[in-house]
Amino acid sequence: MSKAANTRLTILQKAFELIYSKGYQTTSIDDIIATTQVTKGAFYYHFKTKDEMGVAIIEEILRPTMLESFIKPVENSANPIEDFYNMISYLLLDDPFLQVKYGCPVGNLTQEMTPWNNQFSKALTELVDQWKITIEKAVANAQKSGLIRKDVNGEQVAYFIMSGYWGIRNFGKLQDNNSCYIVYLKEFRNYLNSLK
Repeated sequence: MSKAANTRLTILQKAFELIYSKGYQTTSIDDIIATTQVTKGAFYYHFKTKDEMGVAIIEEILRPTMLESFIKPVENSANPIEDFYNMISYLLLDDPFLQVKYGCPVGNLTQEMTPWNNQFSKALTELVDQWKITIEKAVANAQKSGLIRKDVNGEQVAYFIMSGYWGIRNFGKLQDNNSCYIVYLKEFRNYLNSLK
C-alpha cells in the first residue's frame, strides 16, 4: 500500500472510531485531524469535504464489515434458521467491531444522517438492501429444501430480523449493558422456530 493510500485509510479508520463513539455531526474535521495527526492539507488532499469522507467510511469501512459479518454468514446457508440465529447472536455478543455502548454504526448513521443528506441515504440504503436481499434469498432457498414453510414471506422475515437487531442494539446502547440481548435472543429463537 502506498503512503498516500495508507494515510487515507488511517484517516477513515480513526474518523470512524470518533464518529462511532461521538456521532457524525458532533465530530469535527479538527477532531479527526487531531486524532490522525495528519495536516489539514493532507485531509483535504484525500477528501474535499467531511461528507465525502463520511460516505467513504460507509463504502470502505462499513461495507466490508457488513459483507463479512452480516452477508457471508447467510448468503449460502444450508440451514438459515440456525444461521440467522448464529449471525445475530455473534453480532450482539461476540463481534469485536461492535460495542454495546455505541450501538450499531449503520443504524446510528441512518438515524443521524439520512433525513438531510442524500449521499448518506443512498450509500446506507445500498448496504441495508444488500442485507435484506440476502436474508430473502436464504428464506427462499430454505423453502425449496423444506426447512422453512412455503407460506412464510421472505421480505417480512428480513424486515423482522433487521428491525429486531437494530431495535435491541438501541436498548443495549441506552442501558450500556448487553443483558437485554440475552432476553431478545431467547425470543428470537422462538420466532425462527415458528418459521419451520
